[in-house]
Amino acid sequence: MIRNLIFALLILTGGSFLYSCAGNSEKKSAQQDDELALPDSITGEAPLKLSEEIIGDVIQNISSPVEMANLIKSTGVDFSQQILNNPENISDYSTSFKRALNLGVFSADLGYINSYDKSNIVVSYLLAVKNLADGIRVGQFFDFESLKRMATNSSNLDSLMQMSVSSFNQMDSYLRQQNRSNVSALVIAGAWVEGLYIAANVIENTDDEELINRLGEQKEIVDILYIILQNYEQNSSFKMLIDHLSELKALYKQVKITKEVGEPKTIEQDGMLIIVQDEVSHVEISPETLGTIIDKIKEIRTDIVK
Repeated sequence: MIRNLIFALLILTGGSFLYSCAGNSEKKSAQQDDELALPDSITGEAPLKLSEEIIGDVIQNISSPVEMANLIKSTGVDFSQQILNNPENISDYSTSFKRALNLGVFSADLGYINSYDKSNIVVSYLLAVKNLADGIRVGQFFDFESLKRMATNSSNLDSLMQMSVSSFNQMDSYLRQQNRSNVSALVIAGAWVEGLYIAANVIENTDDEELINRLGEQKEIVDILYIILQNYEQNSSFKMLIDHLSELKALYKQVKITKEVGEPKTIEQDGMLIIVQDEVSHVEISPETLGTIIDKIKEIRTDIVK
């Protein structure tokens, strides 16, 4: 099942994650060697706080880092590679936890790079994504050469998008069958934090109102991610991330969001015209609160990429 955020995430990475399901004995062996293997309290008969289906449903409400990257470009601010994670850092990510988180980080970085058409550095970031994907056992069929050709040629973006949709279906199905939805959650969290980190740097240089509003709107997303990650709190690797989000949630309590119904729009879907009703969000966030939220986002991002 396609989820909006992860669908966008795989468009960003251009990752072709195709992996055939292993047998039960192989699955158990792989989990024993992986610190992200879910404990029995999750994989056994005891239910999750949220079911897999509900987790998927709430994930679709998470904002797309593609939108954030395009919004950043629309401010007119110049591209800055310095704010991105360095591909050379991947050698420091020796655990599955770090690899999954930073797979998300580099995915968001690629979205930022591609929005500015920086084809001269995109290959090194694609290679970082491939290596991290291999490290968490979802990249064995990553077609790096084909994706490199697509990523460096803007005329192939539609094909890249189609490949990404198919790739996500394969990867998502595999991770769920292998009881590895925690890995997907980490990739999502990494991409989300990196998108906010890039936006925070731009806000500090531009005070762009639309970006500030988008940052404020993440109040709801923090709550969603916190709930999802708490499903895996039995795993000690998640404690740092859960604690960080708890502190970020507390800071976002100072942000006020009100919504009003927008004008209905007619769109085409599957060859039919349908009417959709949009909501318009109004964000109230003081400069002091904005500053503390940005500082916390930077702190979380530092812990993820170090």
